Parts: sequence; structure tokens; C-alpha cells
Amino acid sequence: MANMPGRTGHRIRVREGARVLILLLALIWPASASDLSEVKARIERAIAASGAEAVAVAYADLATGEELLLRADEPFHAASTMKVAVMLEVFRQAQEGRLSLEDRLVVANDFRSLADGSSFSLAPESDSDPALYERIGQAVTIRELVRAMITRSSNLATNLLIERVTAARVQQLMREMGIEGMRVLRGVEDRRAFERGLNNTTTARALLLLFRRLAEGRAISPESSAEMIRILLDQEFNDGIPAGLPAGVRVAHKTGTIARIAHDAGVVYPPIGPPYVLVVLTRGIADERDAHRLIAEISRLLYEHTMRRRSEPKSANR
Repeated sequence: MANMPGRTGHRIRVREGARVLILLLALIWPASASDLSEVKARIERAIAASGAEAVAVAYADLATGEELLLRADEPFHAASTMKVAVMLEVFRQAQEGRLSLEDRLVVANDFRSLADGSSFSLAPESDSDPALYERIGQAVTIRELVRAMITRSSNLATNLLIERVTAARVQQLMREMGIEGMRVLRGVEDRRAFERGLNNTTTARALLLLFRRLAEGRAISPESSAEMIRILLDQEFNDGIPAGLPAGVRVAHKTGTIARIAHDAGVVYPPIGPPYVLVVLTRGIADERDAHRLIAEISRLLYEHTMRRRSEPKSANR
């Protein structure tokens, strides 16, 4: 019996020592920092293995404010991601009364090059939405054109809308919203402008800011933001971000693909908590399918990280 207090005191000292060690480790190696740094390392290994010339990643968890930024300010050819900026300008002009989404535009396939004002047209076989070409000469609502531009990435719908709202006003809107890395100069498939380097460009940070405004209801108006998110949720090309997620996870996103360029950017709505925003821009991967697989892998890694963080006890997730 005389030895019992000593053993009890020893156990108390051991527990206290363990508690102190845990507190010290928490200070030296915070769980959130170590988790995200490990995810970053895995993403960087996947990028290196892909052989890409450049990959930019921008991630923001709207629940915690946690961010991951890789080459986020490096300009990339925007490809079709710039169509989201065009959609925002359409909704701004609708809110200002400059147009109505129910206004009709006559479908035509004749546009002017930014380079020299010469005429050019789009090839249906090079467009992901050839069906719209069957309606040339017919009047189509602006609302229908916006949906075609986003959900099927219609180049013809894009150029018709840019002709209506103008690239200059799209660019002005981006400046007013503080989205400095998005440059919208022209419509798509303007070969002469492309040859002169007059291209639409974006950074991952610019798309992150744009989609964050949409997710938070701060793009044009809460009502406009909600309607644009609904359109983005109907995206028909889902080989990138959605392919890395469990079935049923909703993604409001926009892809962009041209030769050796493949992007995906959007808002992911996980089953736990608020959404997060993810942007992946790739350049220099020869096979488009390989680029999509890389985007899907990055999406998977960040989804698993997000879910792991949200499943932690609150005391460990502060």
C-alpha cells in the first residue's frame, strides 16, 4: 500500500508529459499546415510526372479561408474559360437594362478580326456545339446563347454574345471587379489575331476570384449569381474536376481546351459544409486525355483534403 501513491504520481507525470509533448508538436507542426503541405507535395509530384510545360493551381476553402496557390499569377491562354467573364457581362447589362435575356439575336457566322477588321467565320466541325449552326438565319434568345456558350462551350454563341456586349465592356467589368489577371480582347477562333499574339489570357488567381464571387453571391447580384451558378452546374464536359470526385458531388464549372491547353475552373459543393473553389490550368500536355487525368487527380487530392479537414474535431480544426 505504501507504494501506491508513488505509482499514481508516476502515471500523472507520464500523462502530463504526453500532454506537453502533444502541445509542443501542435505548435511546431500544426495539423492544417502539415496536411496542406503534404497535399501540395503530392500535387507537385503529379505535375512533374505529367510532363506538362506549366500547371497552375488555385484552391480556396470558403469554410475556413484555407488556400493553395501554385503559379497562380502566371498568364495562360484562357481558352474557353473566358466565356464565364462574357456571361457575367451579359448579366450585368441585363441588370442595367441594356438588354434582356429574352431578347433575340439572329444567328450568323460572320465576324470581324481584331487584328485587321477582316471577315472570318467559324467551322462547325471545330465547334463543340455544331447544332447551333443549323439555326443560322433564325433568332435565338440571349438566354439560350448563354447556356450554349457555357454548358456546351459553343464558339458560335460566344462570338454572337461578344458582338452584342463587346469585349471592351467585358474587360471593363473584370477591372471593376478587381480581377486583374483576366484579359478578354476578342471572340474565339480569330486566326489573324492569334497569329499576332492578340489572345485572351487568364491566371489561376483571376479565375479563383471570379468563381469565388459567384459562389458567394457577389457577381453582379445575388440573384444573377445564383442563376449563373445554375447554368454552370449544367456543364456537359466533366472529364476534369468532376472526374476526380465521388458520384453526386455537384460542380459549377467551365472547361477550356485547345491544342496543348486544358483547363477547368469552378465551385465544388461537397456534402459537408460550404463550397470550395478550384482552378487548374495546364499547358504543354500533348494528349488532352492526359491533361484531364491530371486535373482529375488534383481535384481528388484537394477534395479528400477538404473532407478530411471538415471531419476533424473542431478543436483540431481551429
